Amino acid sequence: MDPRTSGRTARKLETLHALGYFAPEVDSEVSGLGVRTGRGSYFASRSAAMGRVGPGVVTATFYVFSPGLVAKFVPSCWEAASPADVVAARYRGIDAAYRRLLGEEVLASPEVAEAADLVRTASEGCTPEGRSLYAGHAELAWPDEPHLRLWHGLTLLREHRGDGHVVALQHAGLSGVEALVTHTATGRGFTQPAAQATRGWSDEQWAAAVDGLVGRGLMTPDGALTDAGEEQRAAVEADTDRLGAAPWDHLGEEGTTRLLDLGLPLVRRALAAGAFPAGVFA
Repeated sequence: MDPRTSGRTARKLETLHALGYFAPEVDSEVSGLGVRTGRGSYFASRSAAMGRVGPGVVTATFYVFSPGLVAKFVPSCWEAASPADVVAARYRGIDAAYRRLLGEEVLASPEVAEAADLVRTASEGCTPEGRSLYAGHAELAWPDEPHLRLWHGLTLLREHRGDGHVVALQHAGLSGVEALVTHTATGRGFTQPAAQATRGWSDEQWAAAVDGLVGRGLMTPDGALTDAGEEQRAAVEADTDRLGAAPWDHLGEEGTTRLLDLGLPLVRRALAAGAFPAGVFA
């Protein structure tokens, strides 16, 4: 398959995975174990598949978060709950969020079961080499319920692609904060206030990153990407698509098209039900 096609497919379906980061049900289940609510439950729930890891591992694999922010929540989260308990709580939260956003009738439909099977087939094309976050999630057992199998499979695809994205960013010479600054400057991601607030970068750190990018000819002083900056971001996205193509090649064009046909109505339904808070994305 053309990596650009598989990349577009991955991005269109990613909503069904990413809604779990904003679902109050997930935060409630994880914080109910004693983990700090909000970013604490986020760091714990997303990293738990890798075991009782420290802040350095989380910072390295998540890439765009301030090390200082991560250290506020990791490893203290493991003093409150074991990684296994956090994983279980995360799936309970996802189950409740899917039921709220998509509805019981939809979740029980043959279309959701078929989508889950297609995602599982695609995930069989993923490989763990150099993909730590994916590898941790790939060692988790597949859930029994079709909608949870769908979410688990989409999580594998997302983390596999995300690990490849980190490789692409490093190849481009972009640090974590620089990656976030340049992505925000494209206007196709987080707004700057949301990016700073959720990723933990101060005004001074953000400004220093902009200054460094200006010095390398990648941004203008007012924070816009130069032509060279636009080319670099395009190269990063192309590399990410190429590095993330294997599962979609395994699924094939017919299966990928069918999965998109099944998944997009679910995406639209979740968005209409308020899967994401207003004002977060550009």
